[in-house]
Amino acid sequence: MSPDDVARFLRTHPQFFDEHPELLESIYVPHPHGGRAIALTERQILGLRDKTRALEAKLADLIRMATENDAIAEKVHRLGLALIAAHDFTSAVQAVYFHLREDFAVPHVALRVWGKAVPAGAPEGFAVEPALRDRVESIGAPQCGPAAGNPFLEWFGEASEHVRSMALVPLGQTRSFGMLAFGAEDPQRFYAEMGTLHLRRIGEMVGGALAARL
Repeated sequence: MSPDDVARFLRTHPQFFDEHPELLESIYVPHPHGGRAIALTERQILGLRDKTRALEAKLADLIRMATENDAIAEKVHRLGLALIAAHDFTSAVQAVYFHLREDFAVPHVALRVWGKAVPAGAPEGFAVEPALRDRVESIGAPQCGPAAGNPFLEWFGEASEHVRSMALVPLGQTRSFGMLAFGAEDPQRFYAEMGTLHLRRIGEMVGGALAARL
């Protein structure tokens, strides 16, 4: 009988060791973390302990992620309240800058709006090339990635040379009328594979608040 035959027999007869419990005490197998032989029951206990440790580590990761998401959701909520309280475009923009920099710790924030009557002299109304507007329209949803080669990097002005990663958040439901750009000096702060759910919600809130005040 080959080892495969034995394995096949045990799979098809799971009650075998119930009928022959004495074998569990007499069968010895290699220790998973050493060369000595141990009883099969001890090996099973060690395997269960390893699985328990792996599950505990996974649970700890899930709890950590849930805690982080709750903290971010609370910050998004505070931003939303500030936007509701803003009485005009200027105060809404100030709320955006303040909360993103102070609450979300985003060091560099740039905002551009087009096709609407932005207050005279507001940097948010600075001209944006048609090609860049089309680019925003094609993005559709928030995008994150390295700053190098990004056509919107110049929006950060003198700080551009320090920005290493960016997040781009289009504003507008059916058609984009602006964009919010986040810049970080940490290359890994905004990376291509990161989730963008909270960025999308921020974009929806900011876009709605600004549109209602223009």
